[in-house]
Amino acid sequence: MTIGSTSAAKRDGAAQYDAVIIGAGFSGMYQLHLLRDRLGLNARVIERGDGVGGTWYWNRYPGARCDSESHSYSYYFSDELLKEWEWSERYPQQPEIVRYLNFVADKLDLKRDIQFDTTVTGAVYDEKANLWRVSTDDGETVSAKYLITAVGCLSSANVPDIPGRDTFKGKWYHTGQWPHEGVDFTGKRVGQIGTGSTGIQAVPVIAETAKHLTVFQRTANYSIPAQNHPLSAEFKAWAKENIDEIRQTMRASTNGHPFLINERKVFDVSAEERRKIYEKAWEVGGLRFRASFNDLLLDKAANDTAADFLKSKIGEIVKDPVTAKNLAAIDHPFATKRPPIDTGYFEAYNRDNVSLVNLRDTPIVEITENGVKTTDGEYELDIIVFATGFDAMTGSLLKLGIVGRDGVTLNKAWEAGPRTYLGIQAAGFPNMFTITGPGSPSVLCNMPVAIEQHVEWVADCIETMEKDGIDRIEPTEEAVTGWVDHVNEVANATLLPQAGHSWYLGANVPGKPRVFMPYAGGMARFRGICDEVAEKGYEGFVLSRDNADSQAEAVNA
Repeated sequence: MTIGSTSAAKRDGAAQYDAVIIGAGFSGMYQLHLLRDRLGLNARVIERGDGVGGTWYWNRYPGARCDSESHSYSYYFSDELLKEWEWSERYPQQPEIVRYLNFVADKLDLKRDIQFDTTVTGAVYDEKANLWRVSTDDGETVSAKYLITAVGCLSSANVPDIPGRDTFKGKWYHTGQWPHEGVDFTGKRVGQIGTGSTGIQAVPVIAETAKHLTVFQRTANYSIPAQNHPLSAEFKAWAKENIDEIRQTMRASTNGHPFLINERKVFDVSAEERRKIYEKAWEVGGLRFRASFNDLLLDKAANDTAADFLKSKIGEIVKDPVTAKNLAAIDHPFATKRPPIDTGYFEAYNRDNVSLVNLRDTPIVEITENGVKTTDGEYELDIIVFATGFDAMTGSLLKLGIVGRDGVTLNKAWEAGPRTYLGIQAAGFPNMFTITGPGSPSVLCNMPVAIEQHVEWVADCIETMEKDGIDRIEPTEEAVTGWVDHVNEVANATLLPQAGHSWYLGANVPGKPRVFMPYAGGMARFRGICDEVAEKGYEGFVLSRDNADSQAEAVNA
């Protein structure tokens, strides 16, 4: 394969591409654009949905909304795209995000190289041919030198295997597999299991039309009001006039957001001043609350001040003292799990048609034909909503049937937890790149910023390989081990691992290894590390050529 190819070659009757990309969300679309339009490679995207959107294609549940501010939840590689598109709200809803991604796909003419309605069933590395053989559910097999997984961190629904689930005579749905035609809750008795970010968004919307909504709370959560609102003409103009400044801020920030964390520490100010700071941050709303002080995730005593403030707000909002107490029975430091933002979540419990069941006190025994049975009794329901999240970070990858060198599956290689170098590659899987994989900042960031960095790094790497005649690249075991150790070291320097039931650790999926998966060192720091690795000739990777002597050159391995 050479740079500049324009059509798939045929080999043994099967199509052969330079690169196969799995997934047509933010990651896959941008990767296709760079490989096809910048490098001139022949790339193919395989997508199981019938349209672009990635996680936003599937997550159509009531209240589905982004928790990054819209002007930052965009591709920043193109000023033209930024100037042509206008967001309507501070925090966009799912339909608007899908419209945005379709706008980009049409503007860049990406859909002609995306194969929709197709599920990857296997991807096997052929060492002799140095090709990835990718099979699909329609019986097709295609080959490519490069395999790029762009399947997203939050794409594999975690449906709990509760006894009796399939005996329920009503309807049940998972928020990550929501029917595209929607669900009518009018006059229905609804039970929702789960109160993470998704559940917190869904409750107020379901409550508007349901006859009664019973929320089964497994883990109480903090939540901050989004303070969402339509964007003013003045703000839209400001965002278009300050693209460079916004881009620079996001790239310099810890979490890829368009604001920086304040440099002050919690105990640098008096208790009275601290309360005023928190009150102001509450009124501003959203994830900016987390940026009030720079030591909230480093010092438990500092974190307690934010936790206490947020718990006190629940008490102020929720009228029933028992319900308020259960909602505020939070057992982990603030922001050690994904910090939800909401529109009327706690207020929803003041409605006559909403009630809360604390599963810590009365656990679920089973799902019956008629509803949910806890140790305290049976709740008769017409609809059950599982807002139970995802098999995050690794779930979608491990479902692809990936087999690397010597027949070793990715599932086997990661049976004790995911092992990558920079979240980009795994040892034993040559020329396979993972966008925002475990070991990268990914879910701890504003995702488009993390995605752009990864996609651009991969494109630069492939360009170098093609120009220099490099046939394969993969990390050394030593580099992988060193990176995994570093990811753990960075996480353990924070309070993040103290939320023992967090999906950051895989703790929401029974039997999944408990490993802290995202990189907690910050997006700006991570970008610098990746740039340095590339500048040093891809330090920690082995790059090899298929020449007569089968010579391999280890570059700073």
